[in-house]
Amino acid sequence: MQFLLLLALVGFGAQLVDGSLGMAYGVTSTTLLLAVGANPAAASATVHLAEIGTTLASGASHWRFGNVDWKVVGRVGVPGAIGAFLGATFLSWISTDLAAPIMAVILLSIGTYILIRFTLRGVSTKHLGKPLRRRFLAPLGLFAGFVDATGGGGWGPIGTPALLSSGRLEPRKVIGSIDTSEFLVSVAASLGFLIGLGHHGVNVPWALAILAGGVLAAPLAAWIVRRVPARLLGSAVGGLIVFTNVRSLLRSDWVDAPASVQQLAYVAVAIVWAAAIAYSVRAYRAEQRELAASGVDRQREAAAERS
Repeated sequence: MQFLLLLALVGFGAQLVDGSLGMAYGVTSTTLLLAVGANPAAASATVHLAEIGTTLASGASHWRFGNVDWKVVGRVGVPGAIGAFLGATFLSWISTDLAAPIMAVILLSIGTYILIRFTLRGVSTKHLGKPLRRRFLAPLGLFAGFVDATGGGGWGPIGTPALLSSGRLEPRKVIGSIDTSEFLVSVAASLGFLIGLGHHGVNVPWALAILAGGVLAAPLAAWIVRRVPARLLGSAVGGLIVFTNVRSLLRSDWVDAPASVQQLAYVAVAIVWAAAIAYSVRAYRAEQRELAASGVDRQREAAAERS
């Protein structure tokens, strides 16, 4: 019972971050399940089953707050569902011993990308308002859906930065559209796992616990999407994913590193993680000071024109 409550808290926290940042629900939840001994296919299947409910709740909440572009949802979500089904079928087919380190590498790569992307880079608005082309959205959805199913997460980490970097859609609608389209991805991935693993491959109580926490967090996440500094959240979550999957990879049969090497790696990752968070805090405060200063300058210019 205590473990189910812990899973519910993880689902709550993961959805709170995902709904505010547009990513990290799947990779965070899957990383935890792998850490407690679930095999890769079962972990991804359990998380995707829970995501059917959480993405539906999240999409409804984002729609209510006007954070969804339905054209983007359709153009990226349908190819994403196809990719997710193929990825789930592939992960169900390969052996657990091979899948575990492969998933650790995928999650580690995604976590590293999140950490670097949100620590060092801002959001471009150069092309804001220009339409997103289908020839860009369809391949993006197909690739992100495949990675999402095989890695237990990846739809947000791939889709959200790609749409943000285009600068054609305001950030809140990028997050809302990616979260909403993930419903299609979750349904397709769950169907693929059901065919590949059968119903015994999914831990239903775990999925329900994660789902319960995620559904509770979805409305709150949609409300705070305009208020939480995405840069800080990205650094914190990216570092957590990197730290956990470095541990999984070093302990896998692929590496089987000595204890001393593992400890040195953990310390190194922790130092980088702490430095990234500190840098993000300073960068965010500097951005806020620049915005405040530019606002004061505009007010002085307007006052000068009136006089």
